[in-house]
Parts: sequence; C-alpha cells; structure tokens
Amino acid sequence: MAEQARDKNGSRLTERGRATQERILRAAADMMYVKGVSLTTLDEVRAVSGTSKSQLYRHYPDKDALVRDVVALQAAELLERQYQLLRRLSSLRGLERWRNAVIENNALRNGAYGCPLGSLASELADQDEEARQTIARHFGTWEGLLEAGLSRMRDSGVLRADADAAELATGLMAALQGGYLLAQTARDVKPMRIALDMAIGHVKAYAVPSEDGNPAEEGASGR
Repeated sequence: MAEQARDKNGSRLTERGRATQERILRAAADMMYVKGVSLTTLDEVRAVSGTSKSQLYRHYPDKDALVRDVVALQAAELLERQYQLLRRLSSLRGLERWRNAVIENNALRNGAYGCPLGSLASELADQDEEARQTIARHFGTWEGLLEAGLSRMRDSGVLRADADAAELATGLMAALQGGYLLAQTARDVKPMRIALDMAIGHVKAYAVPSEDGNPAEEGASGR
C-alpha cells in the first residue's frame, strides 16, 4: 500500500518492512472485526502476526495508530467491493442484484460480526473524533455510489422525476446498516433481507410504469 511506504516514525520501509507492517495490519483487522477494537490488545496482535515487540512498536507505537490504519484498510476493501457492485447500477434489477450480493456475503457467517465499517463506527464514534469523521466520510462515499445509481435510474426514466436520489440512498444505507446489526444479534440474515426489501420497495414506489403496468426497465442487461 503506497500510503504505508514509511513507518510511523517516518523511516522508509524496506520490502521486508512493508510485509511485516501488512502482516500486523491484517492480523489486527481480522481480530478487531471478530472481537472488537476494545477487546483486541497489541500483545494479541503481536502474537497472531508473529512479530516481536520492537517490530510492532516500530510500525505502530500505540493502538490508536493501528486502529486508524485498520479503519483505512477495511474502508478501502469494502468500498472497492461496493464500487464493483454499484458502478453501473441503472435499473431496479441491478438494485436487487446488489441486495442479493450483500445478503449472500453476510450469510457466509450467518450474519455474525456485522458490517466491517459499521462495527468500527459503533465502537469508535463516541471515543475518537478523528476516527468518527473518517468513517463518516467513508459512509458518505458508499452512500454516494447508491445515489449515483439512483440518479441514473431517474435520469433514464426508470424512476419518476420527483425521486430524490439522495434521500433514497440514505434510506437504503440505513436499512442496510440496521439489517447488519439485526442479523448480527440474531445470527440470521433474515432481518437484513426484510429491511432491504422494504427499502427497495420504497424505491420501487417511484418507478415509472411501462405500458404493461410493470415498473419500467431499460433491458435485461441493465445493472
């Protein structure tokens, strides 16, 4: 990762140093996702990553520095996946395919652990203002991908002209994050499916009907 070409003391990293830092960061991200930030200790990260104390503290002198990089890593990977799913979103079918993809991914763990970014937000928002602002920006980017797709749907005539793409995107994001939380506590993705279906149902209320009375679509290939 280009942004990690130097350690936290400003020294340039060798290839081996970058590999060590990546190993530490991956171990921390996995542990914080499963156990939570507060229950993950630097000693545990050191043990799981197979690094010495001197190696760990060279790259991450304190837990806050490590948490910031975990937030950046989780956000980058999650947003890349969402970008691939949403970059060409332009139809109601495409919106349903996005819904299916996020539910299927969460079902792999029976809903356990929740959203990688949302779980960090729930722990850090009231403890670390810098982290809260950073996570808020990442959520804004994610919501923006949904808004852009809904705008394309409105502009192409799939949705009515009075459809507010920004508000609909916020509703979808709220349903998604609430669904993650309910699925996490239930260890079942059914509440997530219900929440997203209701939110998508609201989007469909703005659909322009075709001549046969069904919602308009731009073709079977539309995403």
